[in-house]
Parts: sequence; structure tokens; C-alpha cells
Amino acid sequence: MTDAATKSSAELPRSRASRIIPLLSRYAPLVCLVLLVIVFSLLTDGRFLKPLNLFNVMLQISIVGLIAVGMTFVILTAGIDLSVGSLVAVAGLTAALIAKGSAATSFSLDAAEAAGYGWFAAMMGAIAVGLLGGAIQGVSITKLKVPPFVVTLGGLSIFRGIALMISGSGPISGFDDAYRWWGQGRIGLDWAGLRVPIPVIIFLGIAAIAFVVLRYTRYGRQVYAVGGNREAARLAGVNVERVLLSVYLIIGFLSGLAGFVLSARLNSAEAVAGMGYELNVIAAVVIGGTSLFGGVGTILGTVIGSILIGVLNNGLVLMNVNPYVQQITIGLILVAVVAFDQFAKSRRLK
Repeated sequence: MTDAATKSSAELPRSRASRIIPLLSRYAPLVCLVLLVIVFSLLTDGRFLKPLNLFNVMLQISIVGLIAVGMTFVILTAGIDLSVGSLVAVAGLTAALIAKGSAATSFSLDAAEAAGYGWFAAMMGAIAVGLLGGAIQGVSITKLKVPPFVVTLGGLSIFRGIALMISGSGPISGFDDAYRWWGQGRIGLDWAGLRVPIPVIIFLGIAAIAFVVLRYTRYGRQVYAVGGNREAARLAGVNVERVLLSVYLIIGFLSGLAGFVLSARLNSAEAVAGMGYELNVIAAVVIGGTSLFGGVGTILGTVIGSILIGVLNNGLVLMNVNPYVQQITIGLILVAVVAFDQFAKSRRLK
């Protein structure tokens, strides 16, 4: 009788922990985001909550968030892509060259000197470059069986080198109004004298499509299945190689689109564009609750993770914190989240 009571009392805390840990894993990003908003609002005398600042936060995270949506697909399959920043640079430069028409006017800030092929051709060119980069890496991973980390690490260096060759180490600047609209335009009804930036609409629109695909389609279930247990998915009839190739095409597509939007926003494309995006993109996905071990995560979590990083960076800037500390903070948060994910996974297996 005593042994039974001791056993039940020991199991009670364990059962509570088994319920609490998944809840923390699921809602921690949202709770942290709310807490950060409250803290920065108090520490910045309300400056953080001003409409202009909130719009700036969303604009700042739109490019990283767009790529993070694609990275969610990749990480859900237990993969990784370290080349996204370099691919953004190549795609942006390609779009810029198409928009300018030739390298002869590449360094001119006068859009009137450009005799290019318009924003649509430039966007398609950037997306094509992104798809090509994603396809090459996807084939290397699926057909040549090279680990994703190695393939995309090589891609990081290769694409950056291509970007330097295209640009000649100088920026390509000066686009027409139609081109710049995709990065600087705003639409919608005024809110406190502000309208919604186009990059934010693109980010949220792509995120909404990805949310529906992952949650409500057969393809989405296959992505989760491949990440959860690749061999079991294969035995269940899932074409694992096709799914893996597709997720690298998706992130390639979104990296190309991001490169175009970034160049339009800055009115310039250069070889150093997107440098360091890898950390921020992966951090946004992982902080949002997607497991680096695959099979667990949501697009909504990625959106929250992207906003959380934007809020953190913006709040630290408003508090005049050294910018180097921002990178340290993001790195520490990333390590802590992965450590918690590993802990939660080990608890689920018990």
C-alpha cells in the first residue's frame, strides 16, 4: 500500500511536467513576444508603441520573414539552408541588371538612364535565379546524398563569389518608380497617417499561403512525415526525394523574391546584400517553435519568431544598446531555444 502511494505521488509531478513542457514549447514564443512588447514599452516611455515605430518593425522583418517562411519547410524536413543570404544577393543583382538593361548604366543613380526590361522581367529573373540555386542544392542533397549542411555551406561561398563577380564589387543603383514601388510602396487606408508597406503585405501574403499548404494539404502532411521519420514516410508511399527537392525549390523561390524586394526597397543591389541573414532566418524559425530535428513546427510560429526578433532589435536600438549586443542576444536566445527543444524532446520520449 505504501509503495503504491509512493509510486503514484512520484508519477504525479512527472505527469504534470509532461503536460507543462509541451505547452511551454508551443506557446513560449508568443508569451515572450508579449513580454518583450510590455518591457520595451515601459523602458522607452511609450516610444516603442508609436504607430510609426510598429510599422518600421514590420518593414524591417519583412525580408527576413519572407525567407524564414521557406526555411520553415526546409527545417521541417530536418534540413538546413545556410546559403540564403548569398542567394538573395545574386538574385537582387540579377534583377538589377535586367532592370538597368546593361552594365553600362549600373552605377548611375539616374533611373532615366536605364533602358532595361521593366520590373516584371527583373522579378522573374530574380525568382529564376533563386529557383536554379535551390534546384542545384536540392539535387545535390537528394541525388548525390551530400548532407544539407555541407551543400548549403558550399552554396553560401559559391553564391557570394558569383555576386561579387556580377557586381564587380560595386552596387547597381537607380531604378524607376515601378521597380522601387515593390520595396518602398504603401497601400491601404491611412492609420495614424501611415499605410501598410508593400514588403509587409508580400511577407504576410506568402505566410498565409504557406500556412494553408502545410496545414490543409496532402503535400504539407508529407513534409511533416519526412521530417518526423523519413524511413516510415518512405514505407508509407511518400516520395521522400521529391519532397526534399521541393522544399529547397521553395526556399530558393522565396530567396529570389526577397532579393528583388530588397533591391527595390534600397534602390540598390550589391554583393554584400543579405550578409548575416542565415542566422536571423534560422533564429526566427527555431525561436518560433520549429524543431531543428524536423517534423515539428508551424508557419504561425515562424511569423511570431520573426516579429520577436524584430521587436528585440528595435527595442534595443531605442534603448541605445550597442548593436553588437543585439547579435550576441540573438545567438544566446537561439542556443537556449534549441537546448529547450532537445530537453522537451527527451521528455516526450520517456
